[in-house]
Amino acid sequence: MVEAALQHPEPTGDMLSLRVLARLLDYPGEALQAAAGEMIELLDAERRWSASLRTALMDWCQRLAEADLMDLQAEYVACFDRGRATSLLLFEHVHGESRDRGQAMVDLMAEYRAAGFEIDARELPDYLPLFLEYLSTRPEAEIARWLGEIHHILARLTARLEERGADHALVPLALLALIGAEAEVDEHREPVKEEARDDTPEALDAVWEEEAVRFSAASDQDCALQSAEGRRLAERKHQVSSDPVKIMPSSGSTDRAVSDR
Repeated sequence: MVEAALQHPEPTGDMLSLRVLARLLDYPGEALQAAAGEMIELLDAERRWSASLRTALMDWCQRLAEADLMDLQAEYVACFDRGRATSLLLFEHVHGESRDRGQAMVDLMAEYRAAGFEIDARELPDYLPLFLEYLSTRPEAEIARWLGEIHHILARLTARLEERGADHALVPLALLALIGAEAEVDEHREPVKEEARDDTPEALDAVWEEEAVRFSAASDQDCALQSAEGRRLAERKHQVSSDPVKIMPSSGSTDRAVSDR
């Protein structure tokens, strides 16, 4: 589990919900099922989310508690361990396998350590559940800035997971909802339907048989764009936004409907 891979201060009481989301994206085990009741309580208390989103998350926790563990693990592997479209490694969506990904991870590791975090060798620093563990201890303004930087990744990931009928889509959707950006998923749903699946046996075989990459002018341009976006992520904390992203306020009465999945 990711919590065993990360040594850090305790999360702030305000954002314990981020730790719940981290658990929901982690590989399922007996500990996850045993913690379902506590997770439901924490989700129910998160008033930054609409009642319908909280209910969807709590219902999922209940299903996790009642399901056969081997079935849950098989579903998880099918969803996240075959292909890259639903990867939980954030920088893979930005850099792919380019060398810029390594530098981005070095920069993120430095940020973790500056905040008193230490990661063991089992997880990469851009693994989303681990990243959420980190955010759970940060000030609200910093959480909002980070979520604002990766909102495009979260929106596409939500759409892809929805297309595969995975409950896990609720996690990136909930993160977007924290900054009032859940509607961004709408623009990704149709394009995602047109994507070729990368988790089929044929697609996986093609990856293994793929020849060494030869960079053309077009692919060089793509890499330049990726590098520029990666630098923007790495330099986020040095930039001042004219329109800063904020965490949505708690509300006991306002209820925004969850988008149809």
